[in-house]
Amino acid sequence: MTEAFEYDGGRRVTVYVPPEPPEAVVFAGDGQVLAHWGGLLETAQLPSTMIVGVHRLADETLRLHEYSPYFDPDRFAAHEKFFVEDVREWTASRFGVDLPTERTAVFGVSASGELALALGLGHPEIYGTVLCASPGAGYQPPATMPSSLPRAYFVAGSSEPFFLENAARWANALRGAGADVVISERTGSHGGAFWQEELPLMVAWAFTRS
Repeated sequence: MTEAFEYDGGRRVTVYVPPEPPEAVVFAGDGQVLAHWGGLLETAQLPSTMIVGVHRLADETLRLHEYSPYFDPDRFAAHEKFFVEDVREWTASRFGVDLPTERTAVFGVSASGELALALGLGHPEIYGTVLCASPGAGYQPPATMPSSLPRAYFVAGSSEPFFLENAARWANALRGAGADVVISERTGSHGGAFWQEELPLMVAWAFTRS
């Protein structure tokens, strides 16, 4: 289902509602694309997982400014508040889904992978896990990591060396700071099918471990 909000003149949020009551929830940027990937989880032996996807802007420059805190801090902060507070509160009231940190993840690909990292590091008390595919380089590991860190799962393609390097940089930085980290290199280029194919593996890692 898709809902329009007042934010930014009618920003939309698309939600994948699983057949069974959700046992886990994944919040995502690029929502008009990523929310629809929830159907991939139905055929896997996974906890019932809801995906709440906030739509991106059509203008690529403005999208980057919303997704990375370094380009336009004010625009990023406004989008962060909408994503972290408004959308999460609506999800709880509309669907009754307000799960603990260990059952809540933030997910993104490419630029929205940067958003997932920024929100995960900024709000580890909310998002227990970051799921990140082929992150861009606009947002890079801070010199000093926060004392509290989410778990993180990275994937990137062997034919996208720039993004693979970014994923490895983040994985090494987080692991060096004591975070629980997985990184996978897959055959493929930027935007390849491996992004979708990895999602069930990411969800399994995030929500089925003891």
